[in-house]
Amino acid sequence: MRFRIANMTCGGCAKGVTATLKEIDPAAELRFDLERREVAVEKAAADPAILETALTSAGWKTERLAD
Repeated sequence: MRFRIANMTCGGCAKGVTATLKEIDPAAELRFDLERREVAVEKAAADPAILETALTSAGWKTERLAD
């Protein structure tokens, strides 16, 4: 699954997104594209809606992208 995070602009932001997602799903593997402001979440056990809610609750402007 992929998410666009409009307010993720740097490596520090990516660390914050990582912390948010890993809190919900520690086994998830994350790949970041900071230019596109996207994160790909692989091998996640958590439901995409739960991850999206966690990101939004943490203050990230999140949009789930089609896979």
